[in-house]
Amino acid sequence: MKSMHPARLLTAALAVVAAMALVAPAAQAATPAPGYTQFTGCPSPAENSLVTACLRSVITGGHFQMGSKDVPITNAMPLTGGLDANTGLIYANSAGGLKPVKQKVPGGVVGLTGLTWLLEILGSEALTLYAVTELAGQPRQNGAVGLELPIKVHLVNSTLGNNCYVGSASNPIKLSLSVATTNPPPPNKPITGKEAEFSFDPVTEIFHIDNGQFVDNSFAAPGASGCVLTLFGFIPVSINGLVNSQSGLPSPAGYNETRQDFDTEIAPVSRVYP
Repeated sequence: MKSMHPARLLTAALAVVAAMALVAPAAQAATPAPGYTQFTGCPSPAENSLVTACLRSVITGGHFQMGSKDVPITNAMPLTGGLDANTGLIYANSAGGLKPVKQKVPGGVVGLTGLTWLLEILGSEALTLYAVTELAGQPRQNGAVGLELPIKVHLVNSTLGNNCYVGSASNPIKLSLSVATTNPPPPNKPITGKEAEFSFDPVTEIFHIDNGQFVDNSFAAPGASGCVLTLFGFIPVSINGLVNSQSGLPSPAGYNETRQDFDTEIAPVSRVYP
């Protein structure tokens, strides 16, 4: 049946769940009760007494564009954790947070660097490039209608070394996700997310938030760092400049955009860990 909760509370719940995309796990992992195993990763009261609700969200689609690179979200990203309703902070145990799901970057390493001669040496398959989003700070619910997410994007291919990133803990990409209409700096134009469909199962007390979409096109993206091409197997050469020039980085606010589709479940921690 449809929930009768106030609209502002529902919107806040959406924002809270999106935070789980980037939550870093803690040291332990409790086992939820039967029927609630989808919330594995939510800290039990013994692990974290501040958690009042358990959350599971799946990012089902969308895209992330920064500079001239636009990465489609084609592989679903499952997220789990728990909410401190008093502060808006999100926590996870060792089984929670965001699973390290790779998203394929169009153009691969050659498109990222412009080094076409790599195709002759390694071939196109070895130059497939993936992007993995990681936390670069503490996510926080922003009022009742949004969420602040500091992130960094790991560019994954052995040709680039192991530490090729856009964003860092000291210089993160600061997302401010919302289902409402944005107010970005030019040249970007306002875009609007999608309110989710809400339902409640009175037997399990699981609250469902489905088919929603968060948007943000007001964030800036820093330049790449840690990207290294090793020549002849032993000569490391920094290619941060190549990555930046080919990708339009750093990219100021008004030139970037993300849309994130999601389905979510929320349950009282007392039901998950009776």
